[in-house]
Amino acid sequence: MTLSTTDLAGMAGHDEWMGTSSSASGSHRSKRRTFTAEYKLAILEEYDQADAGGRGALLRRERLLTSHISEWRRARKGGALKALEPRTRKPGRSPADIENEKLRKEKEQLAKELAQTKAALEIVGKAHALLEMLSESADSDEKRKK
Repeated sequence: MTLSTTDLAGMAGHDEWMGTSSSASGSHRSKRRTFTAEYKLAILEEYDQADAGGRGALLRRERLLTSHISEWRRARKGGALKALEPRTRKPGRSPADIENEKLRKEKEQLAKELAQTKAALEIVGKAHALLEMLSESADSDEKRKK
């Protein structure tokens, strides 16, 4: 039987290279790395001064891709030091906020339906009262005729 490196790593409990972990503490989720502008500029300088072999070693050591270098060079060339700062994302909504928003909308819908139901009941009540008045007047007219 032949085992792949994935099988071997999984058996040993060392599958961090795949972004997962089989530890007893539960699932491990990889976090996106962020780099400061100073770090990017320092890496660019070191990369530019290194020879071909040194560049590869630098990328491996820092766990970077050539696309990082290209992107950072474009930003540096554009003179945008701010472009080198990590992009900030709008914080996501928490599950509690999502649930609150859902409940708020449901409450508004129910309040609207309640107002419609109250208006309809009021109309039905007035119609009932009008019919009772008409019935009483018809009864009194019949009594007068007799």
